Amino acid sequence: MPRLFTTPPMVDFRPSITHCPGCGGELKVLKTRTRTVSTLHVGRFRAREVFLICKSCAHPYRSEKLCALVAPGANFGYDVMVYAGKALLLRHRNQEEVVAELARRNVQISPREVSLLSMKFVVYTTIAHQRRAPEITANMQTRGGYICHLDATCEGRDPLLMSSIDWLSEIVLGNVKLPAEDEKHIVPFLERIKKTFGIPLALVHDMGKGILKAVARVFPDVPDFICHFHFLRDIGKDFLGTEYDIIRDRLSKHAISAKLRYRAKQLKRDLDRKPELIQALETGIGNTPLPIGALQFLPVLNVYTLIQWTLRGKSEGHGYGFPFDHPHLAFAKRIRRLHVEVENLKAMQLRGEWKDNKPYFKIHVELKNIMKDRTLWKSVQTPSGPIRIQPQRTNNILEQFFRSLKRANRRRTGNASSSRMLRTMLAETPLVRNLNNPNYMKILLNRKASLEELFADIEIDTLREAFRKAQDTPEKIPSKLKPLIAMPDFPEKLLAMVKKAVA
Repeated sequence: MPRLFTTPPMVDFRPSITHCPGCGGELKVLKTRTRTVSTLHVGRFRAREVFLICKSCAHPYRSEKLCALVAPGANFGYDVMVYAGKALLLRHRNQEEVVAELARRNVQISPREVSLLSMKFVVYTTIAHQRRAPEITANMQTRGGYICHLDATCEGRDPLLMSSIDWLSEIVLGNVKLPAEDEKHIVPFLERIKKTFGIPLALVHDMGKGILKAVARVFPDVPDFICHFHFLRDIGKDFLGTEYDIIRDRLSKHAISAKLRYRAKQLKRDLDRKPELIQALETGIGNTPLPIGALQFLPVLNVYTLIQWTLRGKSEGHGYGFPFDHPHLAFAKRIRRLHVEVENLKAMQLRGEWKDNKPYFKIHVELKNIMKDRTLWKSVQTPSGPIRIQPQRTNNILEQFFRSLKRANRRRTGNASSSRMLRTMLAETPLVRNLNNPNYMKILLNRKASLEELFADIEIDTLREAFRKAQDTPEKIPSKLKPLIAMPDFPEKLLAMVKKAVA
């Protein structure tokens, strides 16, 4: 879309009233300010705003039309903020993609500004969510009440993100960052849920000691259930954890993934010179005789595809994690199957030429050491033969919720680790997921036409205070101090330093 204006036009704004609605006093000009504003429907323009003041009660007034477009002091309209927030947090675009999308809508913006707008979007949504709490509660009561699911996620030593979701309405009720999953930190969060939404019909959570104590303290008479998913997961780890750790460690020791990928990369170069071979493989698998010219290169294609099939074992599963999914075990089994198939194939001479089978011999050498690893294969197969322990899964709403949150982060950043996301995100960011819920949106908008209109009703002072509080984190340790306090002998070194300084 081309830009609407070669230079930003000047647009005048002033209050529509001439007398004070409170006391009836005449309004006079207080001041005039000009700022640059960008909105989706216009692009960039200069907003010249006239402020009026009541001569009698000294109450100031601003342009209603401009306040409906953009927050006081802001340079991007509510529509740009909503677009950026939804793009990052619901469509899982990264900052650069959002910058490009907005550029096509005549809005020039930096990645940093996109990030800031998305944070404001979260805060506006949080304020609106809190203000609609009575209506959300009333809606949940039409179903008989709410069932409070509780869970937390974290990576390493980063703060935990704890969330509460009503299973019946699938509405995220609240979130908090905690420095530790213990009673004293969980209780205030549960008290807030209780004060806002009342007593739940029941609670569902894992078997952590902290959450068990906190729930018993805040909701002593409420039916309390251990999540089937977490219960089975803990049992599964007890049954399978030791052997599974051995499998993972032995695979890592042999660096077999790297070796297979390297070999596949070498073979791919040969395949790129013969793209017709893939069609030949499809033909052969379909029980049609192979072309004569394809026989010479078939071992290259066979080994390449078998390696890729083997590596796919690492992603086998349904995303539930161990012990429900066993990707390392699946990978090990496919390695053994690869070895068996290569043993069979290398004995065959399609053209009567041993040199054609060089790819088979090369991969056979790569597999030699791992196939001799008795510790690995003893863990894969018991003396009584293969044993399959398959606990029944449960459709745990919060496990799915956190998995989707982390998948979205991987889509935006390309980083498998969620550590930075959990450390830097605003605690109430998961509330944005409610915006995909039509029933919730109806409650939130409360007869308003859009989120932009809803957000425009929120006072700027309320937004600024909420934004300040939202940026508070459970722990603000300067990054340069973290490696120091991680030292086992840090106290001794600190004491020695002080003694040296005062000597």
